[in-house]
Amino acid sequence: MAGAARTLFGDRLDLAAAYAELLATDGVVRGLIGPREAPRIWDRHLLNCAVVAERIPEGAAVLDVGSGAGLPGLVLAIARPDLTVTLIEPLARRTSFLIEVVEQLGLAKTVRVFRGRAEEAASGASGVAPLIGDVVTARAVAPLDRLAAWCLPLAAPGGRLVALKGASAAEEIVEHAAAVAKLGGGEPTMHRCGVDVIDPPTTVVEIVRERVVGPARAGGGKKSRGGRSRRR
Repeated sequence: MAGAARTLFGDRLDLAAAYAELLATDGVVRGLIGPREAPRIWDRHLLNCAVVAERIPEGAAVLDVGSGAGLPGLVLAIARPDLTVTLIEPLARRTSFLIEVVEQLGLAKTVRVFRGRAEEAASGASGVAPLIGDVVTARAVAPLDRLAAWCLPLAAPGGRLVALKGASAAEEIVEHAAAVAKLGGGEPTMHRCGVDVIDPPTTVVEIVRERVVGPARAGGGKKSRGGRSRRR
């Protein structure tokens, strides 16, 4: 794992190690990571998420839906300092943890925390402009049809959803392709990330937002990349 960690995090490996320590301590105490997961932080969580960076373009604005303890959003922000990342999470105890971690790791310039559901992020809530990104990520949140309904409205036209999936990925693509098309998504494709770096590689399903479906978003404020509002 040490070689894979160096390959994926490079000169930010110490930052990744600091995040791993926070997950294994505060993350466990506050119920964001199960006690049995603590010894598996690197292989099951950090490395598994970091390899997804190979599917994300340079300088992309990334929205991470259902971020939880920051997986994969915070991992991607550590591995790829060129990205701007917004962590979308509705639960207060989780967003509190995320805000603290972002501050402790010194990532506030490139990482933002949004407390709310994906639907609220897409439509705008509490005077905040609707969020929109080049890439929307999600990890083990829901079946592909529901995931697409939540995440595709957050992707700019031509942008994409990158969903971390397990062994059911191929079956989900077949089962939910029609529903995804109705939501404005292109044909889902499956990719293996981290081949020759981690074993097993991480499976992701990608869906390009080909067209806008449904009513226009509500809310005001001029949008900028990564959903950052220029209105104060």
